[in-house]
Amino acid sequence: MLDLKEKDGAVTLRIRVQPRARFTEIIGEHAGALKLKIAAPPVDGKANEECRRFLARLLGVNARSIEIVMGESSRDKIVRIHSTDSRRIAEALSVVHTNE
Repeated sequence: MLDLKEKDGAVTLRIRVQPRARFTEIIGEHAGALKLKIAAPPVDGKANEECRRFLARLLGVNARSIEIVMGESSRDKIVRIHSTDSRRIAEALSVVHTNE
């Protein structure tokens, strides 16, 4: 189960990324973190930007609503998604997970 924490109108989510993939996709969950393959190299922030864009499309929020609060240069990251709640994120991720 994903570790979602809601506070002050934002939700934090732990993610684990694998850069330089053929395409960006969810590959599962591990120890409460969402695992993603990212189709961008970890150079000049490109993988982080692709991660934000992908999560924004997936969750139906603006990419500017997603910030990486920990792990900018790490595979393990914590992202904060503003203007949403944990129920909405859990629903979006469960729909994607059941369609795989």
